[in-house]
Amino acid sequence: MYLNARDIPDHPWVAQIFSSKSARGGGVVRRSLRDVEREIGYGRLELEVRRRGYHMVQSGDQIVIFCTSEPLRIIC
Repeated sequence: MYLNARDIPDHPWVAQIFSSKSARGGGVVRRSLRDVEREIGYGRLELEVRRRGYHMVQSGDQIVIFCTSEPLRIIC
């Protein structure tokens, strides 16, 4: 089943991520893939990031969310 953002109730874990000082300031937040899967699941987090217009990347077991809608440029 495909979920969309309006099907996802507010989740305290998600609220904590996006209310952090770094997120509010347009910075980055990082979480382990294991924590993401345990708390809400990768797909639900992806939907929330997309809903906000942010960017998310995965490197190894780390998820990094850029809390801005500005273009993202990977240098190397």
